[in-house]
Amino acid sequence: MLDTLYRLTRPLFFAMDPERAHELVASALGAVHRRPSLSAALGGATREELAVTAFGRTFSSPVIVAAGFDKHAAMYNALYSLGFGGVEVGTITAHAQPGNDRPRLFRLVQDRALVNRMGFNNHGAARAREAIMRHLPAPGLVLGVNLGKSKVTPVESAADDYAESARLLGPLAHYLVVNVSSPNTPGLRSLQAVDALAGIVRAVRGALEREGVSPPLLVKIAPDLADEDIDAIADLALSEKLAGIIATNTTIARDELSLNTARDAVVAIGAGGLSGAPLRERSLSVLRRLRARAGGRLTLVAAGGIESAEHAWQSVLAGATLVQVYTAFIYGGPSLARKMTVGLRAKLETSGFSRWDDAVGAGAPQTPRQ
Repeated sequence: MLDTLYRLTRPLFFAMDPERAHELVASALGAVHRRPSLSAALGGATREELAVTAFGRTFSSPVIVAAGFDKHAAMYNALYSLGFGGVEVGTITAHAQPGNDRPRLFRLVQDRALVNRMGFNNHGAARAREAIMRHLPAPGLVLGVNLGKSKVTPVESAADDYAESARLLGPLAHYLVVNVSSPNTPGLRSLQAVDALAGIVRAVRGALEREGVSPPLLVKIAPDLADEDIDAIADLALSEKLAGIIATNTTIARDELSLNTARDAVVAIGAGGLSGAPLRERSLSVLRRLRARAGGRLTLVAAGGIESAEHAWQSVLAGATLVQVYTAFIYGGPSLARKMTVGLRAKLETSGFSRWDDAVGAGAPQTPRQ
């Protein structure tokens, strides 16, 4: 039923401003989120499971919603009912902020891509805490929380800003992500420098310790980093005993767009992070480099251009334990998670691997770089 409804309504939604369409979908999913009895309408009773263990949790599916879709922690239970094994809410900042001026979200339909310069629009960490406490995650849902720097906070005070968000949200999160890789907050990507990132990680850890909690801590990196910077972040993650790395965020590059996308349209859109199919190969390359550097010592989460079970399986063989989707969900509709989960289970059954963990990194070099 959902597939039919999506096919009928997709032309209408794609005729709208992308952010307005997202708001309408979010409103509908929010109603389900607030009334768990409605989840059966989304197919929750027929969940297709492919259990994967990561971060000390069992994900009913390795396919999870990337940060950016549920910015306000307002629909994660509804998204879980669609068959996702986890939802990463945010990006959430210590201070509420409206984000950048509209329009700030654009479709590149021919490339199955999006460009966004949202600017971490969200209600702030205190409001997000209230929202999660009001509607706790459904049984079985793994809830991640993605943290960013408030725009009003100077870069030199970023560590304290992240720490405040962690203090408020760490006790409710099944895992936390330090996002230093969005291109839409001035100065943010400079925080991927090892010294700056180490300071943030330690400040967040201190805040969590004072709260008496220790959720797994990850970092999300950009696809535009030089190889030596990717290696340095992997080394930092190991030395700081992070749980893992998400590879990758959106890109500022445009060279992978097809000729079907008019260059003047791209110029008219202007600045912003590109997500979707054109990002796939670069994100996969970053993932492979992280696996080569860290071996199996870090849990890697693949993101960027993953649209199908085949794409997800490529990421698993390259070293990913989990895969995240956002843009593919926009284009593929509400059945995407279930289709990918069924496809991945079939891949595992025909691969010769008896366990999911055996497949993770099976196509990658087995000896980490020193």
